[in-house]
Amino acid sequence: MSKIVKSMEYAALEKTFKGVRDLILITPTKVDSTLDFNFRKNLRDKKITVKMVKNTLTRKIFEAQGVKIDAKNWTGTTLVAWGADSIKELSKAVDGLIKEIEKKDPKSKEKLVVKTAVADGQAVSMDLAMKMPTRLEAIGEIIGMILGPASSIAGALTGPASQVASQIKTLADRKEEEAAPAAAAEAPAAPATA
Repeated sequence: MSKIVKSMEYAALEKTFKGVRDLILITPTKVDSTLDFNFRKNLRDKKITVKMVKNTLTRKIFEAQGVKIDAKNWTGTTLVAWGADSIKELSKAVDGLIKEIEKKDPKSKEKLVVKTAVADGQAVSMDLAMKMPTRLEAIGEIIGMILGPASSIAGALTGPASQVASQIKTLADRKEEEAAPAAAAEAPAAPATA
């Protein structure tokens, strides 16, 4: 391949993968055109893109972007899947589709094998990628962590104050109850009318 063609291909891949930090590397083995089409179409419906890449060029592009992927994952044929809103959605979609394909055709068990998942530029196992929280779930957890202690503090501040207010009200009610019979006893008796 000439230098001009390599540089054009590198530029095209660089443009394609610009800003991609969540992805999955897949090894396709003896995949026929029907399986390939259905695999790509099902993922495309979920807003996930799949591209077969040249390992050396793609590895250089990701290294330049600070994405750390072990060199052993850049061997053999490589499909890169990326897209969706989070690595969790991406990995669940890819894993679910591979399992669905294997369920329909047990002979295709080794046709699509996941090499690794990459979450925010760091290689992780596929199981971990499926358990990672999405952006909204992470924000929700952080807010929950903030609100938990805040509500405890608010409870600690209002708890004693409400107890004191309740005791004052109880004492005031008792004084009113004691004052009512005493006032009735001191009141002059009304003259008897015949």
